[in-house]
Amino acid sequence: MQKASEYLETLRCRMDNDNLKKLLAIPDFRVHQFVAEAAELCNPRDIFVCSDTPDEIAYIKHMAIASGEECAALSTPGHTFHFDGYFDQGRDREVTKFLVPKGDFLDPALKQIDRDEGLREILGLLRNSMSGRTMIVRFLILGPANSIFTIPCMECTDSWYVAHSVSLLYRSGYETFLKMGPETEFFKTLHSAGKLDERMISVDYEKKRIYIDYVTNTVYSVNTQYAGNSVGFKKLALRLAIRKAYREGWLAEHFMIMGVHGPGGRKTYVAGAFPSACGKTSTAMLPGETILADDIAYVRNIDGICRAVNAEAGVLGILKNVNPVDDPLLYKVLTSPNEIIFSNVLVKDAKPWWLGMGCELPSEGVNFSGKWFKGKRGPNGKEIPPASENARYTISIKALPNCDPELDNPLGVELGAIIYGGRDYRAYVPIQQSFSWEHGIIAYGASLETETTFAITEEQGKYEINVMSIQDFISIPLGQYIRHYLEFGRRLKRQPIIFGANYFLRDLKTGFFLNNPRDKHVWIKWIELRVHRDVGAIKTPTGLIPKYEDLVRLFRQVLNKDYSREDYVRQFTIRVPENLRKIERVKEFWTSKVYDTPKELLQILNEQAERLMEARERFGNYIPPDRFEEVE
Repeated sequence: MQKASEYLETLRCRMDNDNLKKLLAIPDFRVHQFVAEAAELCNPRDIFVCSDTPDEIAYIKHMAIASGEECAALSTPGHTFHFDGYFDQGRDREVTKFLVPKGDFLDPALKQIDRDEGLREILGLLRNSMSGRTMIVRFLILGPANSIFTIPCMECTDSWYVAHSVSLLYRSGYETFLKMGPETEFFKTLHSAGKLDERMISVDYEKKRIYIDYVTNTVYSVNTQYAGNSVGFKKLALRLAIRKAYREGWLAEHFMIMGVHGPGGRKTYVAGAFPSACGKTSTAMLPGETILADDIAYVRNIDGICRAVNAEAGVLGILKNVNPVDDPLLYKVLTSPNEIIFSNVLVKDAKPWWLGMGCELPSEGVNFSGKWFKGKRGPNGKEIPPASENARYTISIKALPNCDPELDNPLGVELGAIIYGGRDYRAYVPIQQSFSWEHGIIAYGASLETETTFAITEEQGKYEINVMSIQDFISIPLGQYIRHYLEFGRRLKRQPIIFGANYFLRDLKTGFFLNNPRDKHVWIKWIELRVHRDVGAIKTPTGLIPKYEDLVRLFRQVLNKDYSREDYVRQFTIRVPENLRKIERVKEFWTSKVYDTPKELLQILNEQAERLMEARERFGNYIPPDRFEEVE
């Protein structure tokens, strides 16, 4: 164990006096130790410490452009673009692993490696990885400042693009670190883009690794630039926070939070968990409503009330299918002057282009593969699309005109509802309400089944269970996680109502989608009314569904369009065979891939199966909604 004087000497050798002064102003020796050890390992030329002054934030953006990691050659003021490597276009599940010490365990469903083995590998890859480059030290916080939700965090990186991205995605934290006591728990991340080519792109993609050490609250990332892998806070904001939340009795969740306007000027806050590319951000950005969070939320029981905050302060959003028809507000923001980083788009005529933007794309330009032309094929022989299917934008949430005014409220906002939704082409109806907290958590959250999408780097189109849309991030045994979730709700005086959403239901014969992308606004408005008991519902075996007459009125009010009974029947018919098969797949997952499945989970699933079979005996396999009884 090195002494404080030895760490100080290490820092003096690699930092000028101004940066050393900024670092030493933080009284916590653990901070100095982390920076010194990172410098000794990665061997940077020098170290820049950001103390969050406006000049320093501007300098980081300037260096992101000057270094070539970003380019400002776009016609709209404030817009820059960045390219990741051909093989670095999404969250890489296979090389993202928990470091598990001997004697501890995680469920087989979670990617993991022995801690000693993993540390030897990742530290070996990081050794001398910053040679000749600057190590940038950023201090940020998760959650609002001066709040029970606040978690201090720091990242050491050699990527100016990463350092710039966190300026938009997180709240400044240097002042928090200045006041931090010696017992304060904080999270750390160490990242290096590794060897770069002439386009400033990581080249050793086969040696890409993202390892999470929950013993020391540290994330290590190397040989990657894609933000979901390199912005370390994206890893620790959930993976490490989930363990902290479990110990302390709160929830860290993969939630969007929106303010939904209801009758009489009221606003109801609704959270939603959707896997990537399943409609989470587009829901949070619905016109006329407000957005408080688009990705990660922390949820606490404060005096018996379920209150939540946005862990972040910006949006790393998917661009695909953002167009002026389906996402008018977001599209306008993305095409207006503002500080926005576009990643992995097509660049042509000083404009960013992405898939599904509602117009014809150019037949040539520059993208993540270099000079691109229609028909160009990549190293794997596949045709390269104009832009990555996982092309992204990075923007401060405060730049959005619909940003909720409670964003930085240290007490957060009260949640009236929580939605769980995925890509379920066959079984669940577009929107339904649970019978209870327990039923919703199990039947909608723990049973969330979805199709893998372009947001992860593996084969698309496979069906999988994605528990609470957070399975990739859960850092405790899944059985513990579910029990903790159930107990959290039981301790509340006012529980949020749980809903299940499915924007991707298809017709079983034609394969056509039964939801229009804009229909989700109607489902959200119905949720708001149900929270306040303003409308009734119909009780089915899987949950409470809307009444036809209420949807007719909402479609007219919200979308100014007619809603036919035929559409209603097709969307809300209960498909008994598909639902029963879904339950079997969910049970198979929980009994084969989880060590300690709660008995309550299997009981609730069995009860749902029994209700479905009883309904089938009375009405057949496919039951239109008018066969079921109405409830208040």
